[in-house]
Amino acid sequence: MHHPHPAVSQPVAAWLSALRAATRRGPHPGRIPLRLGDAQIGSVAAEILNEIGPKRLLDKRYQLSFEESDGAPALTLPAEQASAALNALAALLREVGRCGPWRNEQLAVRDAAGRQRATVERGAVRVLGIATDAVHLVGLTEDASAVWVQQRSRTKPSHPGQWDTLMGGMVSARDSLRDALARETQEEAGLQLSALTHLQAGAAVLLDQPSDEGGAGLGHLHERVHWWSARLPQAVMPVNQNGEVERFACWSHAEVQARLAARAFTPEAALVLGAFYEE
Repeated sequence: MHHPHPAVSQPVAAWLSALRAATRRGPHPGRIPLRLGDAQIGSVAAEILNEIGPKRLLDKRYQLSFEESDGAPALTLPAEQASAALNALAALLREVGRCGPWRNEQLAVRDAAGRQRATVERGAVRVLGIATDAVHLVGLTEDASAVWVQQRSRTKPSHPGQWDTLMGGMVSARDSLRDALARETQEEAGLQLSALTHLQAGAAVLLDQPSDEGGAGLGHLHERVHWWSARLPQAVMPVNQNGEVERFACWSHAEVQARLAARAFTPEAALVLGAFYEE
């Protein structure tokens, strides 16, 4: 992919290297594997398990049990009615104050081979160490000389007020990657993909680190961020539709890189923009 803009600057390169190391360090040790039947789909911190241990009969229907897996204990839910069981577990986490922000949105739950086994409430995925997918869009001006970015709403539960790519969002259980890209682009920026030009996919970036959802360092963020770049024709302007964006701005590549070096962007957006500038 050829971009008519400068390569990543030295200050950004140094910070980007440190950010990649920080976001790929894995979860804190000592997490207990979480399985659906014989398939591992996540993990749970021992501290949280101690709190929910006395309530392992979920919703009076689904039994959380400890079983041996490779010689170590694993928290196991029945493979039958897996989505209902996982959502009962999510409700219990919410009840004991160990859940992330509740969104009433279902995300896919996959096994190690990538097969979907169930769905679960978005607010519980970090606490349960369940892998997720996200989509981002790097929006360029028509001549690719500048970049459209958004400032996140100051009421967002994560990274309020920080800067982001033109669009960034989670992939729900009902969406393919392309569907999520189209839906989030419309909801966050009021743009139809058909109105954009030069749409190109980049190499996905990975986040694998502790998360504070459920308690300080007690969650696990394991997310693959799929991103694309595209150009906005001169007459096309982003307009937020869902209230999650404070404002949009159009910055030169030099300004974007200066803001990256100043750590004004969310970690996800910084990783995506770093990958964009390196391609």
